[in-house]
Amino acid sequence: MQVQRDQNGDFTFDPAALADRFQLSSDDLRRNIRRGLVTSTVERGEGEDAGTCRLRVKIGNRIWTAILNSEDRVISEEVTFYRASSRTEITQTSDAS
Repeated sequence: MQVQRDQNGDFTFDPAALADRFQLSSDDLRRNIRRGLVTSTVERGEGEDAGTCRLRVKIGNRIWTAILNSEDRVISEEVTFYRASSRTEITQTSDAS
């Protein structure tokens, strides 16, 4: 997934690619955004991780996490699905090459 920054320095990415990470259609992603069900956080690396960022986007029981290098390129990402009944997590990981 390609991540960019807008004129305010905020991270942006292709909504269709994000929907794909969550195994949703683009329409379902937009519906979740309109309902206020999509949240995101950015954490900046410190110390040994200075220059990197961790992006997290959460929709319901699903969390997409990406680690960006100092050039805002995705170096790893994973999607975690939490099962409500057992609080078990299932993680799908991929390293960007």
